[in-house]
Amino acid sequence: MSVVEQYARAHIVTDTDAAEDTAIPVVLRYDPEADPRSVRVGLPGTDEWTFSRTLLEQGLRAPAGTGEVRVWPCGRVGAVVEFHSARGVSVVQFETKTLLRFLRRTYLATV
Repeated sequence: MSVVEQYARAHIVTDTDAAEDTAIPVVLRYDPEADPRSVRVGLPGTDEWTFSRTLLEQGLRAPAGTGEVRVWPCGRVGAVVEFHSARGVSVVQFETKTLLRFLRRTYLATV
């Protein structure tokens, strides 16, 4: 089994009218030897977030999660991942196809 690492771009969701592009580089990781049930999302300038692969998958279809990480679909082609910490909340929007591609690769890595 091998580690899956996928680089992606996501958008920070804010309540300001920022004219600048809020796209950020994100690293999606899955290590079946370390924890076959978890995925990791690395945001710039913060620690990696580790949470259930099932949560990510369920959140692409309907709102999921009640703790530090929450995921829900956003429109027809997007998904939102919300990270809660003592420093505040980060809300990041992904293209659904990016997360689906990553999930598909994680399942292939465990075969």
